Amino acid sequence: MAKAENKTQPTEADPVAFIASVEHNTRRQDAESLLSLFNRVTGLEPKMWGPSIIGYGRYAYKYESGREGEFLLTGFSPRKQNLSLYIMSGYRAEHMQDRLSELGKHKTSKACLYINKLADVDLTILEDIIRSDLAYMRQNYETWDT
Repeated sequence: MAKAENKTQPTEADPVAFIASVEHNTRRQDAESLLSLFNRVTGLEPKMWGPSIIGYGRYAYKYESGREGEFLLTGFSPRKQNLSLYIMSGYRAEHMQDRLSELGKHKTSKACLYINKLADVDLTILEDIIRSDLAYMRQNYETWDT
């Protein structure tokens, strides 16, 4: 099967300008803090993916169905409801489960970590989760820093 074109693609929009446009004051301040944290932890330059996701790097995936493509390696989005963090390796690993139990108030889906506000979580644990996710992705997938 050929590579499928993802709906969400990198854009030339400015992540800093996007964050400045977030209306909710706490969500905007938390997004500024996440931008700094992700910049430091990843060492990569942030790019907007679609209109509302700030992503770092890229990775190649291939599903059992044969569908393949590329997506952001990690990132976040300050949504109206919560902060959505993209932890692409998911939460199956025992280490990740241990870290999540220590994180604080959050919810998860397959590859998203949902946080209402950063004050609800331990930022040291969050940084460890992001760092661990990056290491896993780089070990198990073809990745690019751009």
